[in-house]
Amino acid sequence: MSEGKIVEYIDQREIVLSVCLKDRASKLRLLTLSNHEVSISPKRALFISSTILDISRSREELLKELKVVERRRTDCMKKVPVKDLWELTHEENEGFTYKYLAHLSFGKNVTDDHVSALVRALFADSLYFKMRDDYFLPNSPDKVAQIRKARDAAELREREINEGADFLKEVINDRYRGGPPVKEKAIEILVQLALYGKDAPDFKLGKEMFSRAGIKDIGLARHLLVKLDIWREDESLDLHRLKIRTDFSERVLKEAEMVMGKEMDPSGREDLTGLSIFTIDGPFTRDFDDALSLQPIDGGYRLGVHITDLAPCIQVEGYLDKEASSRASSIYLPVNQIPMFPPSLSNNALSLVEGFQRLAISLFADFDGDWNLKDYRFMPSVVRIERQLTYDQVNTVYADEPTFSALYQLSQALRRRRVANGALLIPLPEIHFEFDDNSEVRIRLIEQDTPAKIIVSECMILYNWLAARFASETALPILYRGQEPLQERLLSDESNYIYYVFRQRRKLQPLLIDTMPQPHSGLGVDVYTNATSPLRRYMDLLVQRQIHSALLKKRPVYEESRLEELNLLIQQTLRDIDLMKRNQIRYWILKYLAGRINDRFNAIVFQKLKSKYSIILPDFLFVADLPAVSGPELSPGEQIRVDVKRSDPWDDVLILELAR
Repeated sequence: MSEGKIVEYIDQREIVLSVCLKDRASKLRLLTLSNHEVSISPKRALFISSTILDISRSREELLKELKVVERRRTDCMKKVPVKDLWELTHEENEGFTYKYLAHLSFGKNVTDDHVSALVRALFADSLYFKMRDDYFLPNSPDKVAQIRKARDAAELREREINEGADFLKEVINDRYRGGPPVKEKAIEILVQLALYGKDAPDFKLGKEMFSRAGIKDIGLARHLLVKLDIWREDESLDLHRLKIRTDFSERVLKEAEMVMGKEMDPSGREDLTGLSIFTIDGPFTRDFDDALSLQPIDGGYRLGVHITDLAPCIQVEGYLDKEASSRASSIYLPVNQIPMFPPSLSNNALSLVEGFQRLAISLFADFDGDWNLKDYRFMPSVVRIERQLTYDQVNTVYADEPTFSALYQLSQALRRRRVANGALLIPLPEIHFEFDDNSEVRIRLIEQDTPAKIIVSECMILYNWLAARFASETALPILYRGQEPLQERLLSDESNYIYYVFRQRRKLQPLLIDTMPQPHSGLGVDVYTNATSPLRRYMDLLVQRQIHSALLKKRPVYEESRLEELNLLIQQTLRDIDLMKRNQIRYWILKYLAGRINDRFNAIVFQKLKSKYSIILPDFLFVADLPAVSGPELSPGEQIRVDVKRSDPWDDVLILELAR
C-alpha cells in the first residue's frame, strides 16, 4: 500500500511531488504540492519514497510538510555530479538503478531525498542519461554530441526568434534607428518571406518571429524591407528570386581592364577605315555592336553590315566569358539595364563608338539594280564609325539622302522576298516607360514599323541568314534558330489590327535553337542564326567565334557537343530573363493604373472564359481579366470601354469594370 507515501510522477515534462491519499490498486489518489488532488495509474509513479506521512493531518499541515521535502530535494539535486556520473558509467553500456547512481553521487548512506535528487538531476539534464522504466541508461559520446548540437541549435533558434521579434517591433513602431549590428537573421527572414511567402525555407521561423512581434500578415515583409531602406519601393523581386547579378566581381572587372589595355592587332584584317560606316540606334543606346555602309557598284550596291568582333578580345572560359555565359544576355528593364559585359567594354572599348577604330566581322553583300543578291562574303576587318545616328534622325532624312533612300529601297525588297517565302509581318509598337524624379511613370507606345527600324531589322536578318548559310555550307558547327510553320494563318484585319495580331501570335510555333540547320518560317528564310549582337547576347558571341575561326582557317572553337551543352544553359537563363521582363512590364503598367483609379480606357474583347472575359488594353498592349456581368454577352473583337477600380502592383491585382 502507498497511502501516506511521497510519490513523484511526471506531468508535462515536469516532476511533480505529492503524497498518496488513497491507494485503490489501479489508481493512486494524490495531493500535489500545488494543492490539487489527482488520480494516476501506479505505473506513472516515477519514485515512491519509503517515508510515510500522517495523512490524517490537515491539508495545510500536509502541504507544509511537502514544501519542506521539496526544498530538501531541490537543494540536494544541485549536488548531483551528472557529468562525472556519466564519465564513470558510459563505457559500461548498461542501465543503472536510481539507488546505485545515488550511491555513486552521495556515498554509502543515501536517503529517499538523495535518490529523488538523483532522479531529478538526471531527468532535468537529459544530456548524459536516458530514463528507462526504473533505471537510467548512459548516452554514448556520439549521442551526447548530437543532443548538445540540437540544444545549441534550439537555443540559437529561440534567441533568433526573440531578437527578431524585438527588432520587428522596433521597425513597426518606428523606433529602429539602425546602427551595427543590423539584425542580419531577421533581415534574411524578411527577404525570404517577401520573395517566397509560405515556400520560404525558414517560413516557420519567420512566422513565429512575426507572431511574437504581434504581426499577423507575413505579407508585410516587403513593406518592412522598404521601410528599412534595404529595398526600393519598386524593387524587382525577380532579380532576387532568379539570383541575377547587377554588378561584376573584382576578377571580372580586372580582366576587363586587361582587355581595355590590350593593343588592337589589325593583321590579317581588311582595312575598312576609309569606308563611310554609321550606326543607327535609339537615342539612349551606348552598346553599339552593329553598323552599316552602302556603296554604289556597277549596276547596283554593296551593302556592308559590320559587327564588333569580340573573338580576339574575350578569352574562351576566362572570367569575362564565364560571366557572360551565366548571364546569357543583357537585360533591358523599364527602370534599368543590366549589361552582359562590364560597361567599360560594352559601352566603350568593344563598342562601335564614333571616331574610334574597332575590330569587326564584316559582311559585304552585292545587289544588282533590282535588289537581287548576287554575291556575299564575310571578312575580319578594321572599321571606324563615321556617324552615330538615331532612328529619328534617319526617319527624317531617309527620303532625301541618297544612301538612306537606297537602303530603305533595299530593305523593302528584302522584306518583300521574305513575305513571298512565307514570312509573317505582325509588328506591334514597343511599350516605353518614362519616369520622373518621384518615380511617377508615363507610358507611351513607340512605333516599330518606321523606315529606320525596317532598315536595321532587314540588314540584321540578312546578316544572320547569310551567316547561317555560310556555316551550313561549310559544315561549321553553330547554333541555328528555327521555327516550324504556323498552325493557322489568319486573314489580316487592318480595321482591328491589334486584335488580329494577338490572335495570330497565339498560332505561332515556339522558336527552336539547335545545332542542326532548319527553316525559320516566321522570318521566311531557309536557315537562320543569331550573330549580330555579341555584346548583348551570348549565343551571338558563340556563333561569332565559330565564324571568326573559319575565316582565319583555324579549328572551330567549339565542337557540336559543347554547343549543345552551352545551349541548354543559355536557354534556361533566357527563359528566366523573359519571365522577369514580362513581370516587370506588368508591374509598371499596374503601377501606372494604380494612379488612374476610376479612369476609363479603351479595351478589346479577346475571348470569353467561364466567368470572365479576357480583354486587351490597346494603350498598353496588355491582356487583363474583366468579370462577366449580367446583360448582353460581349463578342471577341468587340471594342468596349472599361473603368479601373483597383490596381496593386505589389499584389499583382487589377480589377476592371465594364463602363456603362
